[in-house]
Amino acid sequence: MLTELQGKAGNLCSHAKAGEIRCPLIVRTTSEDVITGHIFQALSYLNARWWLPDFLNEALGTARFRRQVFRRFKIQLWQNQPCYPKELLPWDEGSTQVDAVLTWENPPTTVFIEAKYGAALSTHVSGDDGQNGYPSDQLIRNIRVGLHQAGYLDSDDQLFAQSPRDFVVLVLSPQTGHPLVDRYRDPRHLQTAIPHFDRLVGLPRNPFVGQLGYREIISLLRRQSRWMTRAERHVVEDLTDYLEFKQVNLPSRSRPDPIASATTVTLPGFQPSVPIELDGARNPDPSRKTLSVN
Repeated sequence: MLTELQGKAGNLCSHAKAGEIRCPLIVRTTSEDVITGHIFQALSYLNARWWLPDFLNEALGTARFRRQVFRRFKIQLWQNQPCYPKELLPWDEGSTQVDAVLTWENPPTTVFIEAKYGAALSTHVSGDDGQNGYPSDQLIRNIRVGLHQAGYLDSDDQLFAQSPRDFVVLVLSPQTGHPLVDRYRDPRHLQTAIPHFDRLVGLPRNPFVGQLGYREIISLLRRQSRWMTRAERHVVEDLTDYLEFKQVNLPSRSRPDPIASATTVTLPGFQPSVPIELDGARNPDPSRKTLSVN
């Protein structure tokens, strides 16, 4: 974040630009992972009471969540989710990696967030040839897997019946207007998009699919910063400046970047109020250790 805002990111050598070598220490300015890491690292320093319900309600377009103390609130980045039951899909599908998973326990709630920057939602998984009559785009995949993880899928292997968790799926991007979000907010379209929909024991409170843009995040944080501590207000100022910078410098089209690795810059002087867990599955080098910020 700071390297980009202060113009200290440096330049790529001609070999890196040509894709001949990989430069793991240089921050990719177009990397969705880098931006996601910055956003949620900064949010982890803030008391969730002052931003979380505002974000969710804005994204869903309704006052669904109240302001409260969020018990056992946790942010997990790039977490691999168990596979959706293979017998319920007409194609092969591996595990699903969710960019950010937010959870708390009063009441038990899970939020899946798919972060995009300069690229659209994927239209299908590699194993789907489009001949099965069901969509396999990135958003419906997150919805299916999330409903499974939250307990909405009828399963015979549970020893004791458990009530499903509340569940929300959001798309986070510089701008809103994703047509798939509008489509899957309609329970009728959702029903026809999930194979064996009859195996679901219900759905979360509607709406549970939404989208949030950088402009909304900036506005909400600046409005709510009056309730925050001085240290939190500094974090808000840095994050909103960064999001404005990324919005102005949004690439006009998605293009491959020769640098595969991404780094996260830690804001000095603060300790996160919420633990961030980084799943090592995102790391292309299995020998590198999983990072954890506590």
